[in-house]
Amino acid sequence: MKVTQPKVPFCQSCGMPMGRPEDFGANDDGLKNNDYCHFCFKEGKFTEPNITLDKMINKVTDFLVQLRHMTEVEAGQLAQSFIPKLKRWRG
Repeated sequence: MKVTQPKVPFCQSCGMPMGRPEDFGANDDGLKNNDYCHFCFKEGKFTEPNITLDKMINKVTDFLVQLRHMTEVEAGQLAQSFIPKLKRWRG
């Protein structure tokens, strides 16, 4: 399965495309955060500060199955291939 890079910014925690202003998270000063979506980042903090990489991969897998109608195997492989490369999970 070939996956193309989104043409819009995407969350550096969960990989969600952020194509609309309301998709972006907010810093503690209320200004838009360009790195993280509103599901992952609010008021300058991660909404789930203690989530592990494995739990994020599982969460994204579930979303891909529900929203993209992928099989669990396809969704899991896709999430495993890109989530660890995002800013929040590197290093």
